[in-house]
Amino acid sequence: MNAAIYSPNPDRSQLARAMRRLERDVLRMGALVEQSFRLSHQALLARDLTAAAELPRLDKKIDRFYRQIESDCTAIMTLQAPTAQDLRCLSAFMQLVRDLERIGDYAKDLAKIAIKIFPYPPHDSLPEIAVMSHHAQAMLATSLVALADLDEAGGRSIKRLDDAVDNAYDRLYQTLAFQRDVQGVVEPIVLLALAIRCLERMADHATNIGQRVAYIVTGQRS
Repeated sequence: MNAAIYSPNPDRSQLARAMRRLERDVLRMGALVEQSFRLSHQALLARDLTAAAELPRLDKKIDRFYRQIESDCTAIMTLQAPTAQDLRCLSAFMQLVRDLERIGDYAKDLAKIAIKIFPYPPHDSLPEIAVMSHHAQAMLATSLVALADLDEAGGRSIKRLDDAVDNAYDRLYQTLAFQRDVQGVVEPIVLLALAIRCLERMADHATNIGQRVAYIVTGQRS
């Protein structure tokens, strides 16, 4: 880590460089989380076990970014002299990287589900689950673009996009929970119910990121 972050009497240029480096690392972490989401989609919905095998390695990279960014935020807060706007940004970064880390965890969970469900025939609900996954991935991508551009309107728009994922979750849950023609074991039904719950939570965390972007820009929580 750059020693400038820990300088007891930093000048404003040092602080600006530290903030830019921090923003770059948050976006790099976001790119890894997007990749993990895509791989989990391939694993579950394209039955790609090679993609599933990639997730644990990728998740370790995401976790390292998470720990590093938290540490850097704390160092800037305590050892430099951030402005009120800087502090607002640092606070939001610390929260949104937690959201990113959780999306990565859910992607890893989806990979585990994909491995367990692989021996079973594809379920009729998979096309609708695929649409739900695409919606959630689009929400994450939109939230990261809003972060990169510090776009308040873009950040807030994600909350509206979440309705499509919530509606899909409700429909799919009803389909899976009340399926009457189940033959043999119910494990694949249970696994798919867990999978749609993961997707619903991933979309919620993407919504949180968008709200945190709006907070960085305005200082107001919705």
